[in-house]
Amino acid sequence: MPGVDIKKDDTVRVISGKDRGREGRVVRVLPREGRVMVDGVALAKKHQRSSGRRARGSSQQLQQGGIIDAEMFVNISNVQVVCTACGQATRVGHRIEGDRKVRFCRKCETEMQ
Repeated sequence: MPGVDIKKDDTVRVISGKDRGREGRVVRVLPREGRVMVDGVALAKKHQRSSGRRARGSSQQLQQGGIIDAEMFVNISNVQVVCTACGQATRVGHRIEGDRKVRFCRKCETEMQ
């Protein structure tokens, strides 16, 4: 999926699915698979087994077992970037200013970080 406009640490809003309307920060992007992991969105219950034994004198901690909330990947077509200036979910445009390529909000025309 070439030309992914969503980058790590962008704030995005989910536009379809069970978490529609929720916002979060992008933690991870998989451009070839067309998926993103968003902080606090698409949580699933996972059963975690406690792992390993701690050796005497070791500083390594035991991993706690139990039921944990794990973040799952969301399809990139189900999220839109939220503009920092106008606060709306928008598409991202690209333009060349001088010698660099910048991303900008398609609604208010301001540059995005």
